[in-house]
Amino acid sequence: MQARELFPILQRRTYLNSCSLGALSTRSEAYLDDFRRLWHDMGASAWYAHWLARIEVLRERAAAFHGVPADTLALLPSTSAALSVFSECFTGSERTRVVTTELDFPTLVYQWVVKPEIDVVVLRSRDGVGVEPEQFQEAVDERTLFVATSHVYFTTGYVQDLDALAAIAHGAGARLIIDGYQGAGQVPLRLADSEVDAYTSGPLKWLCGGPGLAYMYVREDLVRRLEPRITSWFATEGQFDFDPEGFRYRDDARRFELGTPSLPTVHTALGGQEIIDEVGMETIHARNRALTHHLVERCREAGFSLRLPESPERRSAIVMIRHDNPPRAVRHLASHDIIVDYRPGHVRVSPHFYNTEDELDLLVRVLASA
Repeated sequence: MQARELFPILQRRTYLNSCSLGALSTRSEAYLDDFRRLWHDMGASAWYAHWLARIEVLRERAAAFHGVPADTLALLPSTSAALSVFSECFTGSERTRVVTTELDFPTLVYQWVVKPEIDVVVLRSRDGVGVEPEQFQEAVDERTLFVATSHVYFTTGYVQDLDALAAIAHGAGARLIIDGYQGAGQVPLRLADSEVDAYTSGPLKWLCGGPGLAYMYVREDLVRRLEPRITSWFATEGQFDFDPEGFRYRDDARRFELGTPSLPTVHTALGGQEIIDEVGMETIHARNRALTHHLVERCREAGFSLRLPESPERRSAIVMIRHDNPPRAVRHLASHDIIVDYRPGHVRVSPHFYNTEDELDLLVRVLASA
């Protein structure tokens, strides 16, 4: 694949850890070099001549990728910040229940376990891989404020049915918040056609843009109705008026934003997003499914036990290989220039569209030799 040549790490390592950090491209490097050059040449003047406009270029591209209008997408420092800002729009609600799962990334649960007024319901997985919609249905009732869960579970790669979850949440009058950080860049998105109330993602992983930035989509009919109690000078209509008594929420999703964004990441994210857009999500999705199928078959042939969805339709490019000593296995692979990660009880392998079947075969051979 021609795009592979844009990622220098692939010339030196067998990189199979996009679930933790997407590979850095020469395209992103070029944008970062331009940012550095302007900083040297113009200093703060570059804000007005270049950088504010570049933020909006990224917003437009990221919104188009998510299938939403640009005025429904906010740029924030992290998923944790995005979840906090959104949840603080509902302070004082008579509803006090939040339904989540044990398979979700902890930051999703932590937003509410520290709030004594919130009753957090953590659903248990019956098979250790996924949580069925029926389990959400049983837990969600008139007390529920949010159903808060992942698009793709980082623990198993299981892809959830967002339409089913939205129907369950809205049927009880609750809101659906989706942590999509493991979904965006893996699974084709058209969020404007969904009933999701809020969806967070970002460039760190599958979008190959680096750390320090997150995207939050808020459903269009909600944007102007919500007034977050966590705010900043980027969220006000008169941002450059510097009037301490003149705060007015912006009339779009920028009302959810928090302070000066990470400009280096804005630049690297733009480079990664351009490549993702050029390759195309249909191509990436099909390629990742083929790589995942290949890896699963080779692992099974080698006698490895896997923790993954039985249905290929529910799988993503996150493959969990059971192992007695995952840290040692990851170190062994690293000694052979193969980069993966681990989670409790498992070696986690996450190929992306720029990887090859030969790299997966090498991984399995080296892991078996350990």
